[in-house]
Amino acid sequence: MSRPAEDVDEAVFDVVESIPVGRVSTYGAVGRLVGVGPRRVARALSQGGAAVPWYRVVRADGSAAEPVRARQLELLAAEGVPVRRQRVDLAAVRWPEEP
Repeated sequence: MSRPAEDVDEAVFDVVESIPVGRVSTYGAVGRLVGVGPRRVARALSQGGAAVPWYRVVRADGSAAEPVRARQLELLAAEGVPVRRQRVDLAAVRWPEEP
C-alpha cells in the first residue's frame, strides 16, 4: 500500500531540510531515503518545496534543472558550494556521503 501524496511530500521536505548548509544531495539520494523515485522527489519540490532549501537538491550529474538553473547555482554559490561548468562538484559536497 502506498503512502498518501501529502505524506510523501512531507517526508521529502524533512530530508531536504536536513541537508547541511554547503552540502548538496541528488533527487535519487533523497528518494532512496524516503522510499520513492527521483521524479517523485522533483515533483514534491517543484509543487511545494519553496519553504525548504530545494536548491540543495540536484540531478545525479550535479546539474541543476533548467527552469531554476541560474537561481539554484546562485544560491549554492552563496553557500560556498563548488560549481564547475554549471555542475556541482558532488565528490566534494555530496550528502549523505556515499561509500
